[in-house]
Amino acid sequence: MRELQLAPSVLSADFASLGDAVRSVQEQASWIHADIMDGHFVPTLTMGPLTVKALAAVTDVPVECHLMVTNPWDLIEQFVQSGAARCTVHVEVGRVTEIIERARYLGIGIGVALNPETPVSEVLPYLELVDVILVMTVHPGFGGQKFISEVVPKITEISEYIRKNSLSVDIEADGGIGPETVAQVVDAGANVLVAGSAIFSAGASPPDASKKLLQVAGEVFLS
Repeated sequence: MRELQLAPSVLSADFASLGDAVRSVQEQASWIHADIMDGHFVPTLTMGPLTVKALAAVTDVPVECHLMVTNPWDLIEQFVQSGAARCTVHVEVGRVTEIIERARYLGIGIGVALNPETPVSEVLPYLELVDVILVMTVHPGFGGQKFISEVVPKITEISEYIRKNSLSVDIEADGGIGPETVAQVVDAGANVLVAGSAIFSAGASPPDASKKLLQVAGEVFLS
């Protein structure tokens, strides 16, 4: 049975004290989520392998790198060497099977992501090959965006496909996830929750915000 997992996104944390931010949520976190943006696939430029290495050094919680980049096949090894335990690449960039095979050779977990406009049919061929499917519930590239509820049926479709085919694949929801929206994605079948602003910019302390999010999600997950 899939487990409910929280993946705090450090994109919304204070970059001047990332170590403190990570340590503050590690008791509630199953993953530390690092958004890698290259300024090409998405307009924003964020962190690179050195930042991932610093994150991995301050926690025992595994780091997952969401590679929002045009050339993940050229970069994935750098992130693995920096300590990434899992990388997720976008189906929209192509050469997905090649990237999956490379990740397996490097000994890490691998996932495939799809943007809000991308049909589910684009990721179905890879469900037997990956550990996680990441469904973007906002447009990639910026933190703090409004949740796109129209994407939720895609989570349901993927979840039903996984169930019908007896696959062991996690479904990760990323974008606009907070106490007001998390029940929708969990009810649809997501079990890995990426949250940034709701944890690090919520007004409450990150540990308390994480606990609240997991509590709301758990009520739906266990029902």
